[in-house]
Amino acid sequence: MTATTTEFDQQWATFRTERAAWARQPLGWLSLTALHWLDAKDEIVEGLPGRWRAEGENVHVTVESGELSLDGSALAGSVVLTPGEGAPGLEVRTGDRVIEVIRRSGLFALRVHDPASPTLAAFTEIPSYRPDPAWVVTGTFQPFEVAQIVTTGAVVAGLEHHHNATGTVTFELGGEQHAFVVFGNQALGLHVLFTDATSGVTTYGGARRLDLTKPDADGTLTLDFNRAVNLPCAFTDYATCPLAPAENRLPLAVEAGEQDPRKEHAA
Repeated sequence: MTATTTEFDQQWATFRTERAAWARQPLGWLSLTALHWLDAKDEIVEGLPGRWRAEGENVHVTVESGELSLDGSALAGSVVLTPGEGAPGLEVRTGDRVIEVIRRSGLFALRVHDPASPTLAAFTEIPSYRPDPAWVVTGTFQPFEVAQIVTTGAVVAGLEHHHNATGTVTFELGGEQHAFVVFGNQALGLHVLFTDATSGVTTYGGARRLDLTKPDADGTLTLDFNRAVNLPCAFTDYATCPLAPAENRLPLAVEAGEQDPRKEHAA
């Protein structure tokens, strides 16, 4: 590592400020208050305007004029919505709230964001281990000749996530060589989802995410485990996050990065 301790500390402080701002977004992940799965029967969802159902490739909502809007236009009568599989949902607004219409593994759901969410109101900080330059390691990225689709489970039983895997990264940690399968691409950024011996103990059990630096021409990159972050499901029961792939489960304890915000941690 080339940065001085002072530079390391400054970069860490900036990173934590950015993460806190992410958590405090008025309509971000901590604003979720509900996740309601739809079926083919028209129903009134508690606390929401309209009648909702899922049929085929679409979500149908019947609503009085003025109660809901999409992209700034009021919805009225019978409306058909078509969210993409796995993509960010369609954002239907009602007052200060957003009803996110999502599709996961062929199923449809309504996810409600409310800036008055109790979880958001109670947020103070994301707990994390103290930063340590010893957890900054060098790795080597080896791209696949052809990108592969890696399927993982999700925190919601029965759902699947399909990831675009573009290569592997090998690195040394705890005196041993390890390898992760890598998602994303070099143009937009590479990342891994992983677990380790702290998962489900002091860190969130499903997975943590670690963004990687852009590889050099020879594939060299940096893994800074101090920047391992929680997925949204660590904060809320109303998200559908992926689990880490089997290839990315470390046998050692990575006592770095963010901790489980719903567990008690020693100061």
